[in-house]
Amino acid sequence: MERYRSIPPQAKRLIYLSFVPSFAIGFIYTDLSYFLTTVRGFSASFMGAVIMIMGLTTVAVAIPAGILADRYGRKRFLVAGNLLASFALAALALMTSKAGLMAAAMIEGASEAAFVTANQSMLAELAGDRSRTPAYALTGFLSNVAWGLSGFAIPAVILIESFGMGGVKAHILLYLLLAALSLACTPFLYFLPDTKAVHGAKGLPDLLPRKSLGVILRYGLAALLVAFGAGMFVPLMAQWFRYAFGVPDTLSGPVIGISGFLIAAATLSGPHLAGKLGLVKAIVATETLSIVFMLAMPSCPNFALAGAVYIARSFLMNMAHPLSTSLIMGLVDPAERGAASGLTAAMWRFPNSLGAGTGAGWMGAGHLARPFYAASALYAASIAVFWAFFRNARLPEEAPAGKPAPISEVG
Repeated sequence: MERYRSIPPQAKRLIYLSFVPSFAIGFIYTDLSYFLTTVRGFSASFMGAVIMIMGLTTVAVAIPAGILADRYGRKRFLVAGNLLASFALAALALMTSKAGLMAAAMIEGASEAAFVTANQSMLAELAGDRSRTPAYALTGFLSNVAWGLSGFAIPAVILIESFGMGGVKAHILLYLLLAALSLACTPFLYFLPDTKAVHGAKGLPDLLPRKSLGVILRYGLAALLVAFGAGMFVPLMAQWFRYAFGVPDTLSGPVIGISGFLIAAATLSGPHLAGKLGLVKAIVATETLSIVFMLAMPSCPNFALAGAVYIARSFLMNMAHPLSTSLIMGLVDPAERGAASGLTAAMWRFPNSLGAGTGAGWMGAGHLARPFYAASALYAASIAVFWAFFRNARLPEEAPAGKPAPISEVG
């Protein structure tokens, strides 16, 4: 626990205030696949297209948002991202036309890009090198608790229905309540300290992450492989459980929520594991073990076993996420962290959104095992690439005299 006590107070404020926005994003990715198909009656292919558009918009916005946040201040992008996310959550619930839902998906993607890129780069600055890994572990813990709670929020539909409201209206009301909760968090984000890393830049070329581009591209190559695989099933699990076992989101949502709680617990142990094995070895070990459970998913004979296997997979895979974020934020030049965050977010979300379209199409056609088998192969390739590039990486806090290792030493 000493690692977490060392996190500076302002960094802790940012971590705690990110809880509600994480809750809103988690709710979208937990329930939207079910809401659009089973509640609203749209096809699986259209549902996949909506989720894909969210990701593609994130890709389009993340890079300029990260670059501009470095120049003009990261806090304003954090606030704008949360405002847009609140509006998008309400719009996804209220829109009944395909065009309206596509527009809402684009707004959600833009909000996610602005919030996540600003959040990651701000946290690296506020925490400092020595507290960066514990800070990302703590924010990973709280964001996964938020995702877990978002799954348990779905059964509130049953409570709302008990007051005489139909299933469609009950779902819409729940979405609107969560949008209002997210919006209420915005003033608190405004009073966070701002961080600007780039001074004297005259144009876009001066804001590009030239010093860190090599390490960003290497990290991004490993990330895009796992992102494509994850997109095939992670945002679609509520609907996959319905296809496979006929269970509603009010039942599958809490199972996905439990996985979020256990992932949260796993992230807290990440810095300890990294201290024992080293950051890169800890990432590789946990991600490799997760593949075993991913391969087992299609063979599960019932919902209870499938839920347990999915929870185990999520626990192992996501334990490494804050460690990976700390790694890339530690290796890039501090003045380029916003741009690096935007680039890595884009390199994650583009293949992830394409994977969602692919996975939704397979599920709609009845091929429920394909997403997991394809994702397992992509995860294995990603781990091999990551190990090849970063097995010799040294972070600033690991280098003598507190100096970062040159990027040429990475890989």
